[in-house]
Amino acid sequence: MIFTSFFKAVGQLGDPRFRKVLFLGIGLTFALLIATYAGLLALIEWLTGETTTLPVVGEVTWVGDLLSFGSFFLMLILSAFLMVPVASAITSMFLDEVAQAVEDRHYPRLPPANRTPFGEAVKDTINFLGIIIAANLLAFVLYVFFTPAAPFIFYAMNGYLLGMEYFTLVAIRRVGRQKAKEQRRRHLTTIWLAGILMALPLSIPLVNLIIPILGAATFTHIYHRLSGNA
Repeated sequence: MIFTSFFKAVGQLGDPRFRKVLFLGIGLTFALLIATYAGLLALIEWLTGETTTLPVVGEVTWVGDLLSFGSFFLMLILSAFLMVPVASAITSMFLDEVAQAVEDRHYPRLPPANRTPFGEAVKDTINFLGIIIAANLLAFVLYVFFTPAAPFIFYAMNGYLLGMEYFTLVAIRRVGRQKAKEQRRRHLTTIWLAGILMALPLSIPLVNLIIPILGAATFTHIYHRLSGNA
């Protein structure tokens, strides 16, 4: 069931609505990073002013330029690490459209789903991003003490988190938040294994950017199979 759902999702990656969500997520991510950099430059200019007084040296005018120059490389480095989680988080706000595209193609006889309010989607996305970051920081400590098991910890943990998130996202559209949690507990093993499958490409550059879309599509199929709609 898991692999069948996965390959069905892969087969629909060319769907215009899939591409729309992907490009929207990446575009907003770049816009956010640029805005962050602009804000950092403004902060540096405000803190340093036109001149800065240094001990012994006295007044100098190049400190602000030096910090601005250094901040550019700092943002490049941070972008390399933040691009994927931030893009994934932003993309997750629009995954409702991915689930709808899957249902329109494969389950056209279903009644209309309940759309998740945008504000609620943003809240869920922020919560999920926070959990992902906190969990991976905690896992980093485990990597130090259990180095040989680090890959297993990484995939098991992220697989669990991704599985819970994507299944809930799909189920909540059909049965509401409370019943979605109940179904999630009932089918925990299947959801976890499917989540691990989603976690495997996380370390592959560029491919990891489509994981939110692929995950939402895969779990849409899994949900309907578990619910007897397939």
